[in-house]
Amino acid sequence: MLQLFKGKFLEVVKAIAPLIIVVSALQFILVKAPAPLFLQFLIGSLMALGGLVLFFSGIDIGILPMGRFIGAELPRKGSVLLIIATAFLLGFATTVAEPDVLVLSRQADLISQSAIPGTLVLYVMAIGVGFFVAAAMLRVILGFSMVYLLTAAYSIIIILSFFTPPEFIPLAYDSGSVTTGALTTPVVIALAVGLSSVLAGRSTVSDGFGLLGFASIGPIIAIMFLGILLR
Repeated sequence: MLQLFKGKFLEVVKAIAPLIIVVSALQFILVKAPAPLFLQFLIGSLMALGGLVLFFSGIDIGILPMGRFIGAELPRKGSVLLIIATAFLLGFATTVAEPDVLVLSRQADLISQSAIPGTLVLYVMAIGVGFFVAAAMLRVILGFSMVYLLTAAYSIIIILSFFTPPEFIPLAYDSGSVTTGALTTPVVIALAVGLSSVLAGRSTVSDGFGLLGFASIGPIIAIMFLGILLR
């Protein structure tokens, strides 16, 4: 356990250190922000460092193993509908808890002065991810090519772009990037790897990857539909 925390600490330091160095250089060379504000930045960076170490350790200790177990156990129940429903619920739940998604939904509410409600954006995005994670798991079960899914999904995005209000299009594409964050990514991959590991003749490599790119399309389409409905 101690070795795990040490490894995660070094990973997080390597990730955060460049940001701290750049901001500190800007502080002393260029921007010269008030000392209390710069001190807040340093304290906040240390808090973020500690939080990320615990966060990533928790993912490795509990979330990834449980995700693989659930993915491997579901086929034994003999119900495709159960697998799809579970995949939807996990995709929905992880998206609602995803830190990046929470930030985007709050900013959408703030910048639009509640014209685009943050809570509505959050749950619409979560539904989009849940639906596409379920479709991705169905693809793993049936074994058809990801190319067909991606082609169909991106074709829908292109068509919807012509009907979506302009102010919703940037939000839609941003929603696609934030939904596959530090929480959703390990859950979806672990679920797919666990599922493919118990299916005869399947490859965990080919079935475990590509799903995040596909899942990120869900919130884009969902937000575009929201924009059309709210027009």
